[in-house]
Amino acid sequence: MSRHLTSLLAIAAVAVMAAPAPAVADPKAKEVDCTRVKCVALTFDDGPGKYAGKLLDILKEHDAKATFFLEGQYVKSRPAYVKRMVKEGHAVGNHSYAHPDFTKSTAATIRSEIKKTNDAIKKAAGVEPKLLRPPYGMSDLQVQDIAVEFGMPIILWTGGSRDWESKNEEKIKKQTLSVAKGNSIVLMHDWVKQTVDAMPSIIKTLQRNGYHLVTVDDVIKHEELKPGDVFPLPEGWEQ
Repeated sequence: MSRHLTSLLAIAAVAVMAAPAPAVADPKAKEVDCTRVKCVALTFDDGPGKYAGKLLDILKEHDAKATFFLEGQYVKSRPAYVKRMVKEGHAVGNHSYAHPDFTKSTAATIRSEIKKTNDAIKKAAGVEPKLLRPPYGMSDLQVQDIAVEFGMPIILWTGGSRDWESKNEEKIKKQTLSVAKGNSIVLMHDWVKQTVDAMPSIIKTLQRNGYHLVTVDDVIKHEELKPGDVFPLPEGWEQ
């Protein structure tokens, strides 16, 4: 990744004993090769939201996987959802602790936001996230450098459901299906009730059209991303 980029909108023994047992993913989870089949990664930001339980029920019913970019403040208040996400084979990523714009934050604030959220997720589910999605998709050289320190690539999206804007079930479904292409990463939010209500129909339609609903990890598996790299690469940017 070029190091001359500016901002982007997309864009101890006791401690170990006290730590929770990792939420081991379902061993029956299927391996998917997204270079050979059509894949879509549905991603949910800002959670776990209050509708996360219903969403997880829907995903389980339809044998679909998703990626949750979580805020530490909500991980702390709803840890059971995070443990369930990991146990049921979904991916969890870091979306900050309290959702500040990283490009308007000090380096100390960014580091604190990432670390507190990593710690909260590890406490809740026994795993540490490997992917970072900055709030609002905003990144700059400082954010990339700090992502390198944490060993995390920065994951944005190829298209959004605009659910936060419309909050209309039919519009969310139509918009999501319009941006769900092969190996796409779709931005959604599990705090929007209409998004969760639309999920059965969205999933059924995508699966009927031959898509595998997978995690971001499946989509980026062959991309050889390094810490601090941004994916998908916005138009005009160079690796």
